Amino acid sequence: MSTVLPKTSLAIAVDIGGTFTDIALHDSDSGRIWRAKTPSVPSDPSQAFLTGIRLALDEAGHTAPSLQRVLHGTTVATNMILEGKGARTALVTTEGFRHVLAIGRQDIPRHANYLAWIKPARPVPASRVLEVRERIGAGGVVIEPLDEASVKAAADACHALGVEAVAVCLLHSFANPAHEQRVMDILREALPGIAVTASTDVLPVVREYERSLATVLNAVVMPGVSTYVSRLEDRLAEEKVTAPLLFMQSNGGVAGGATIRRAPALTALSGPAAGVVAACGIADIITADIGGTSADICLIKDGKISLTQRGHVGEWPLPLPMVDMVTIGAGGGSIARLSAGALTVGPQSAGADPGPAAYGRGGEEATVTDAHVVLGHLPASLLGGRMALDAAAARRAIERQVATPLGLSAEAAARGVLAIIDNHMVGALRIVSVERGHDPRDFTLVPFGGAGPLHGCALAELLGITRVLIPPAPGVLCADGLLAADLKADFSRTLPKAGPIDLSAARAIYDELGRQADDWLTAEQVAPGDRHQSRIALLRYHGQGGEVAVGWIDDAGQVEAAFAEAHEGLYGFALDAPVELVTLRTEATGRMPPPPRQVLAAGTGSAPEGRLAVHFASGMTQAPLFNRAGFGGGDRFAGPAIISQLDATTLVLPNWMGEVHPSGAILLTTKTGA
Repeated sequence: MSTVLPKTSLAIAVDIGGTFTDIALHDSDSGRIWRAKTPSVPSDPSQAFLTGIRLALDEAGHTAPSLQRVLHGTTVATNMILEGKGARTALVTTEGFRHVLAIGRQDIPRHANYLAWIKPARPVPASRVLEVRERIGAGGVVIEPLDEASVKAAADACHALGVEAVAVCLLHSFANPAHEQRVMDILREALPGIAVTASTDVLPVVREYERSLATVLNAVVMPGVSTYVSRLEDRLAEEKVTAPLLFMQSNGGVAGGATIRRAPALTALSGPAAGVVAACGIADIITADIGGTSADICLIKDGKISLTQRGHVGEWPLPLPMVDMVTIGAGGGSIARLSAGALTVGPQSAGADPGPAAYGRGGEEATVTDAHVVLGHLPASLLGGRMALDAAAARRAIERQVATPLGLSAEAAARGVLAIIDNHMVGALRIVSVERGHDPRDFTLVPFGGAGPLHGCALAELLGITRVLIPPAPGVLCADGLLAADLKADFSRTLPKAGPIDLSAARAIYDELGRQADDWLTAEQVAPGDRHQSRIALLRYHGQGGEVAVGWIDDAGQVEAAFAEAHEGLYGFALDAPVELVTLRTEATGRMPPPPRQVLAAGTGSAPEGRLAVHFASGMTQAPLFNRAGFGGGDRFAGPAIISQLDATTLVLPNWMGEVHPSGAILLTTKTGA
């Protein structure tokens, strides 16, 4: 399907999460936006994809053929990696490096007991790692020519092993890709119908373990993601949709199906990235995307999103450029249970099926959502009345799983569940702020996702934050972020040998990366006036094992000064040591038409629709229930209060004040900090 970007009128964004699928439909001619939310279908995500599109189109009174752009955020690749359900894969590597994955790194997860921790099984066991005879030196010089007979033997072994995908990662191929490309050509000819990918297409940078692992993970998800992309394209074709289908990537940009089929690992952790894109533009915020299964935390300083190449998906490092965030297993579906007499919450989740007990679908586990229902934090129904909540089932689950075994009332047990999950999330918030040299009290907290606004005030109080901003549509903010995302791709190249900054060598590499970026933008059919490229350099002090990214300046002294400043800002010090240039990166961007920001009419004060019995530690109180659609710009209210809308519910704690901004966002401040 073409990814040409016409002058759009209707654009639709679909973000599929573990529990709900969020949809945003935008008409650029009128500026109107329609939103919908529907339960996800884990067994076939494309069902929820199509259901959500139909819901939004029906509400807007439009038909599928009128769509001009379709954007999608998916967790298919992420889930396949986390659950170990990808394709049966083989790794082809240089002779003598068969155990590169097994050796890995000596790092131990930060919360693990180093005496009891066991290295996890690799996605490709040594029995499916095949060696070929060749050798390229660190500087890109051929030390031993490629033995094509050994490559053909590896192809025969792949046949015998019954693999579904092959990853190719040869030593120092980032310095000279000739051998790796030839190996890939031979394997593709010998293994028709089997996915073959090479590190030069995924991550042509230094570090054998990380490069090999990234290539393997790309191969593991390649058949499944390709099938998923084809299924979506087929479903859209059945609906007579001819619009381009664009996918969210972990770097905060979107790309067409051809790019995603070639490098599906680029979509890992893409859903959370969309929400961060939507929140960007506000200076100094901490975002907390809390859904049904996970919480994704990100810090934005001076309105700029930071990228990292030190990201992880589950237990595996994935050093592709991605939005710098911390993800934990904490959400509305997180299960509360007793373990050795202690109450634990998460990371296991009830998911979309059966979901929390309150959803009335047969779920019996006590969850965070059930705790909110017991405490009166949620109205009688969700999704605009389409999902009635079973308060009795929620209470039974909390009593059976938590309250009775601990000898507590249902309300006290529910408060304990929320206290534990809030403290889990505060730990992640401290990682992105305190551990990186930032005082969270200097930031505004932006909670979103279906469960985010329920926890915003409590998290802020635990961190001493006095300002909480609730976006206009917090439950579907990731879908809104898709509408705001640009086309984006990253092209990296590690220097043949790290060392002092060589401007002539850097210019030559950047010229090559620029040509690759231009080719990609042309393939994506981006108009010349909408194209942009930026240059990034990764540097380190001599002897260090990790790099710091800075914007490239064509002056060695200025680059070194920028690196020293960035290093000191990140770690608190700079060294009197030689600076080494390691990797160069070009970020290619195809600018997309931004959706306009809505402006609310001035409000005249909104009356509550009713009152809910809400339980706090201080006792029960009758809190006003507001319909958010009734607010106008400038309206104010005091907590405690419950604010209901289609996609989320906001809990405003006592001692907090709310004011509706003309943009539709709600700014909550503590009465002491107002």
